[in-house]
Amino acid sequence: MPSGWPFFCSAVGVLCLLFLYLRPQVRWHQQILICILLFSMGFAWNAHYAESRLVNILAEELEGKEFSIEGRVAALPQSSSASAKFAFEIDHLFSGNSEVSNFPKRVYLSWQPAWRSAQEIPEIIPGQRWKLKVKLKRPYGSLNPYTFDFERWSFHQDFGASGSIRSGELLKASDIRLTEFELRMELARWKLREKIKSLLPKDARYGGVMIALVMGDQNAIEQDDWRVFNATGIGHLISISGLHVTMLAGVGASAAGWIWRRRTLPLIIPVSKVAAASGFITAFIYAWLAGFQIPAQRTMYMVGVVAFALWTGRNPRSFDIWWWALVLVLLVDPMAPYTPGFWLSFGAVAAILYAMKDSSGLLGIPTGKELEIHWSNRALQAMREACRVQAVVTIALLPLTLYWFYQVSVVSPFANALAIPLVSYVVTPLAIAGALLPDFIGRWLLLPAHASMEYLALVLEWMANWSWSVVWSGQPEWWLLLISGVGIVYAIHPGELSSTWLYRSLALLPLLLLFMPTVNLGNVSLKAGEFRATVLDIGQGTAVLIETAHKRLLYDTGPIQGKRDDAGQRVILPYLRGRGIDQIDRMVISHSDSDHVGGAASLLKQISFQSMMGSLPNNNPLLLNLQSRKILSIPCRYGQYWTWDEVEFLIWHPHEDTLFQNQYSMKPNEMSCVLEVRNKNGSLWLTGDVEKQGEAEIVARLDQFALNAMGDREFIFMAPHHGSKTSSSIDLLTKLNPDFAFAQNGYRNRYGHPHPTVTARYAGLDIPFYQTPRTGAQIWLFRDQGKSSSKVIFWRQEVKRLWHRH
Repeated sequence: MPSGWPFFCSAVGVLCLLFLYLRPQVRWHQQILICILLFSMGFAWNAHYAESRLVNILAEELEGKEFSIEGRVAALPQSSSASAKFAFEIDHLFSGNSEVSNFPKRVYLSWQPAWRSAQEIPEIIPGQRWKLKVKLKRPYGSLNPYTFDFERWSFHQDFGASGSIRSGELLKASDIRLTEFELRMELARWKLREKIKSLLPKDARYGGVMIALVMGDQNAIEQDDWRVFNATGIGHLISISGLHVTMLAGVGASAAGWIWRRRTLPLIIPVSKVAAASGFITAFIYAWLAGFQIPAQRTMYMVGVVAFALWTGRNPRSFDIWWWALVLVLLVDPMAPYTPGFWLSFGAVAAILYAMKDSSGLLGIPTGKELEIHWSNRALQAMREACRVQAVVTIALLPLTLYWFYQVSVVSPFANALAIPLVSYVVTPLAIAGALLPDFIGRWLLLPAHASMEYLALVLEWMANWSWSVVWSGQPEWWLLLISGVGIVYAIHPGELSSTWLYRSLALLPLLLLFMPTVNLGNVSLKAGEFRATVLDIGQGTAVLIETAHKRLLYDTGPIQGKRDDAGQRVILPYLRGRGIDQIDRMVISHSDSDHVGGAASLLKQISFQSMMGSLPNNNPLLLNLQSRKILSIPCRYGQYWTWDEVEFLIWHPHEDTLFQNQYSMKPNEMSCVLEVRNKNGSLWLTGDVEKQGEAEIVARLDQFALNAMGDREFIFMAPHHGSKTSSSIDLLTKLNPDFAFAQNGYRNRYGHPHPTVTARYAGLDIPFYQTPRTGAQIWLFRDQGKSSSKVIFWRQEVKRLWHRH
């Protein structure tokens, strides 16, 4: 499609919308024509949106090479002296002394000091021009069910590549032209963030919350604080909500109206029109300052539609305003529906508009005869209406909350009753005023705002620690969302509650279906003698979930990077939550390397474990953590055997005398706990990082009797040590002769795993070798039905199939 057609079709569609708005009484054939043109507009705009991003992706032949790039910081960075991540616009890209012409214009870069280096990262500011030495790769992220999709996010943000910085030279402190409004707003956001940091004490725990409330940047909020906010259901308040934008728009409108009433100015333009325009401009500037998040966009457009209607002499209905805001959000950002904020923001407003449209005394605003009602009765009416609004929003958003976050906060109504007025009318106004006013005033506003948040957090933390505060459930299927949605529509419909409460309550019964386990791709029911292995796409590390009919085992917990980023929090926990799993019967830790034990601490905070088996030194922090939680810890050693639901578990390594000792008797990799899981027809070997010496010991144990006991099973084999050249010995492979092999490794990892000689060895033995960077998560299902009974799903292929189907 020619690049000009999308803009032409979009322009025609917008004109049709305006025509429909200005001329609501149109004939049926005109309505059909408008629908066709609107469809064409949507199709053309989405085609252009996708095309413009796909052409920006880095060519495969440029991956992994070192380049010198020149350009500037394009957005608000996530930066500190220890690391930095930021968007970068490339003007020139050099390979050696030659300039490359075909390269992505916008990339996402990460800057971390060299390993064991004390060097600090320089300050990164939007608009700076840098010359950087980088290694680039195509946008890639691990792909698992229920977890964050970095590739989709990169596509949405128009990042054609991601890369790591080797070194950098600042060329120009600021390079922003007068016409570049967006970049100027990013610089203003950075200055505002730095101002808030400087006005608050360095040890202010909720400084990140203040920043989030003022400008929508949530990166400085600790994970423990997010756990409390989500458990109490107030996470929606710790960002730029529609209420904040509306409040500032009202301030802007009031200020403009007060000024415009002076002298004869209303004779030129009515005060109401000036106030409406000023409110929209204020909302627009603040929405940009807040990072143009979906709730801020939605509110800004609704304010704009009201202002436009006022200027054109129209009186729009509430849902007309809602629909126009929806159209404009989708027009600006076609991928908005892939974000939870889109559904939660528009869903909450739609529910309120639908349920409260017949409310004559909403929030106690008197009309007509209500002027004669005593103020106490009006206050009581306002409280009833506010409680009804909160109930409507809670009920209406429950299915969406379960779909996106797999949890429902039971204490949310109580927490919100306390937090909404305090955050919305005390903390947020003080924080915004403190950030915008001069420093000598702002400090004395930010400090009470922070103190208020501290006292609120104490109560919220107390609520979050109640054992019944949160109900967890797996991600519901679409048909359950549809059934429950029908019931919700009836339950919250406008009208009196006293005469219809029973029928409304019965309509909510389908919501119980959302908490029932369902059969889906990742939750196929298992019978005795069957098991499923989910090999997670974890990066450079290991994490495999084994499930039988009634038991679960987690083999290793993935890597950790820095203090805040570990695979347990980032991948394993979301996957378990999405599946509705809150208990693991046994954790098996192969050995103490950080890419195998890194996520354990995060998981122990959220998931219940019955026991741990592993090969660890006695002073390992994980053992101390388990001891403090009174979780049984068992040394892993050859000969251990147990059966769950007619599925056998056998330990092949390390040797039978292994104990938890202060030091390993061999190098850590060679002490890896090697586990076999098998039923009558299939066998799965999980090998950790065992290398040649350990493999030789395993080969010695595989005598003829052991091989005969294995029988004619289908054999799935984990390549030891992620496929390193010091493992996967020819003796072990010929002895076991697996039918399939797989490796968990990072995409273009610095270790070069799997090594080319190892992949060639598997190919030479005709063993199919699957790597998680190419397959995504692997779900192996071992049925109890003869040879070749196993079935595998590769998540990257499954995602592509679902996309093509839709």
